[in-house]
Amino acid sequence: MPQAFRDISFPPYVARGATGGPSFSTNVVALASGAEERNILWANSRGKWNISTGIRTREQMLEVIAFFHVVKGRGYSFRLKDWNDYDASDQVMVEITSTEWQLVKRYNIGGFEHIRTITKPVIGTVTVKIAGSPVAPAGIDYLTGQVTFASAPPSSPNASFEFDVPVRFDADHLPVQANAWDQQVVSQIDLVEVRE
Repeated sequence: MPQAFRDISFPPYVARGATGGPSFSTNVVALASGAEERNILWANSRGKWNISTGIRTREQMLEVIAFFHVVKGRGYSFRLKDWNDYDASDQVMVEITSTEWQLVKRYNIGGFEHIRTITKPVIGTVTVKIAGSPVAPAGIDYLTGQVTFASAPPSSPNASFEFDVPVRFDADHLPVQANAWDQQVVSQIDLVEVRE
């Protein structure tokens, strides 16, 4: 059964002050010799953000509370703009079928590459090119990141776009303490990336 997703965006001005980013899961075993053996458990990262660092006003806190109610705590996932990593330029798409292609972002350092599947492109930001010329695909699915062409393109298409990350709250309780002078004390409020 697919995860419950609500196609709404977390308040961007709160997200801009969030603390977090990608994380991996790796088992590290220290051997008797002092050397290490590392077992990478996840092929892809899973982001985590503390959004309490982005809440600066009572109005922002009220909007986060309203958002928490609408998504039922951990119940529904939604869109988050990760202000540290939200766009991609001239990325070669990955072929699914001859007419269906997946948006991806490629990270390249020193000849090593990591390919990240993008499932939540931002509406109105996707531009597609084939052999350097702009083209209009038959369709773009903004809930899967898949691009459809009427016929098979003669070469691999490239895309430039902005994207969101599908996330959910990491708790069913929102810890907020109201103090005098309309100030809130907020402990850590985590959002975690949802794998789709």
